[in-house]
Amino acid sequence: MLVYPFSAVVGSDDLSLALTLCAVSPSIGGVLVRGEKGTAKSTMVRAQAALLPQVAEVEACRFACDPSFPDPHCPDGPHPVDAQSHLRPARLVEFPVGASEDRVTGSLHLGKALSARTAEYEPGLLALAHRGVLYVDEVNLLHDHLVDLLLDAAAMGRSTVERDGVSVGHAASFVLVGTMNPEEGELRPQLLDRFGLAVDVAAPRDPQLRVEIVRRRMAFDADPESFVAQWAQAEAELSRRIAAARDRVSAVRLSDAALVSIAEICAAFDVDGMRADLVTAKTAVAHAAWAGRDEVTREDVAVAAKLALPHRRRRNPFDNPDTDDDLLDELLNRPDSQPDPDLDPDDDPDGGGAPDPEDSPADSASGSSGSAPTSVDAPADPYRTRLFSVDRTGRGVAGRRSKAATTIGRTVGDRAGDSGPVHLPATIRASALGSDGWQVRRKVVEGREANLVLLCVDASGSMAAKQRMTQVKTAILSLLLDAYRRRDTVGLVTFRGDDATLVLPPTNSVDIAAARLRELPAGGRTPLAEGLAEAAETLRRHRLRDPDRRALLVVVTDGRATSGADAVARSLQAADVLAAQGVAAVVVDSETGRFRMGLAAQLADRLGAEYVQVGEVHADALTSIVRGRAA
Repeated sequence: MLVYPFSAVVGSDDLSLALTLCAVSPSIGGVLVRGEKGTAKSTMVRAQAALLPQVAEVEACRFACDPSFPDPHCPDGPHPVDAQSHLRPARLVEFPVGASEDRVTGSLHLGKALSARTAEYEPGLLALAHRGVLYVDEVNLLHDHLVDLLLDAAAMGRSTVERDGVSVGHAASFVLVGTMNPEEGELRPQLLDRFGLAVDVAAPRDPQLRVEIVRRRMAFDADPESFVAQWAQAEAELSRRIAAARDRVSAVRLSDAALVSIAEICAAFDVDGMRADLVTAKTAVAHAAWAGRDEVTREDVAVAAKLALPHRRRRNPFDNPDTDDDLLDELLNRPDSQPDPDLDPDDDPDGGGAPDPEDSPADSASGSSGSAPTSVDAPADPYRTRLFSVDRTGRGVAGRRSKAATTIGRTVGDRAGDSGPVHLPATIRASALGSDGWQVRRKVVEGREANLVLLCVDASGSMAAKQRMTQVKTAILSLLLDAYRRRDTVGLVTFRGDDATLVLPPTNSVDIAAARLRELPAGGRTPLAEGLAEAAETLRRHRLRDPDRRALLVVVTDGRATSGADAVARSLQAADVLAAQGVAAVVVDSETGRFRMGLAAQLADRLGAEYVQVGEVHADALTSIVRGRAA
């Protein structure tokens, strides 16, 4: 068992407990494990799955029916009372990131449909995981519709398939575990809420603990059998405790007083909906059963709240789902269990995430002698932006921005080929009319793709004048929020002083981009040419790594170029290079005031880019413009 070598990982105790409680009561809804790379997230999940008791299932049932309580609606049933059964280890089913919806839920058995011309259902991963563990590594990289499908099945304990002439429903009760690295992008708050429990893990900073981890890992690699035998007795004891807790959980009493305490805590944390209350109650019951108690106590409620509530406080995409231990401890340790009406759990002295002026970074190497003083202005609340997209039809990964031929969307035709979803009606039609036997046709699907949104931001002294940087940062933060919702990759290039810097290489984590933006200082000269050149180089490297993901360059500037000799001419030359490469671009003009030079509009013309003023990034601003022109 590999969980023991990594037991010193910070948060591993909470993770082990969360996995155990979901094993005791799968209706909790699963566990989301958030942590940096190299913290043994996958190792601990696989190790915990090995502790699950053996499963008794009806012989020859593809849906793992329990012989004691067979599913009356099992597609392979109904099963007789005296049906033969056998024991097997609980399954750990791993969910591939690239899995299709058909593979997850099951679909028409294509082989039998083509050979025997019969419509038979072929079970998917949800059926295979029934009464076991369904493990999704990098769950934040899954497409949203697949995550919704998984979480719905985990919450309902059942999967229903209605497609290709097949109508099937079967039990799908499993422990859902998802792991993710926040650096690669966060889950949407709606999906974050659907996980019953959430745990953050991190590597320890104590050298002695790190030494012990390495020592035990090397001991396992040197002699796996001896290492496993060393912990076999402890494994067996944990497995027996889980089985006993499962038998006890239905008899645990949840008093009205405990329910009131749970409701008060959830209300104090200001979580949306009632899912938090339900999950906390189920977790408290499971913890009581795990501890061998017949009634839920204050300790059970405390443990459940710490696992079920913190991640549900994330109201906005850029909010961190951190644990507020002080608030939770205050609520739990209050004798009358009454929340303080004067305490606002969402009170943020920084005004919604803005950095404290004392903690703001100093001017970081502007590289320009005699440059203007720098300022660090905080953005205002983000707003809904206009949709900026790439022209023509792409073929990138499914998303919500630009038109593309994808695997998810509207079926617009069919084609021959060896890959892609099967277009069953077209296959039957082509085979019936053709003379060469069966001709498999594939769907041609038109949908939306995700893009790389590369922000190239002017951070020079002209941007710092008259609170202009606040307006610009708000527009950029709004564009980042839009990229988050459309599942885009984002990057950030800034230029000030004498050079440009790739502040954030292309990443799926718009959270990191927002943090870098908030800390962005403004001041110094305007090296526009260098900024465009750095953007061009970033896009070139991106095309080599991911040629199918098209890029949208967003240049935020007033169009001035004041750094170096022939600054204006070099800027226009850099724009010509980008235009020759066919880069789709948008120029957001940050120039304000009554008298404007119009340099950003000229830059947009050389880039062949869409031109908007910074105030027109707002979606409502476009509506006002259209109405004004119509009037």
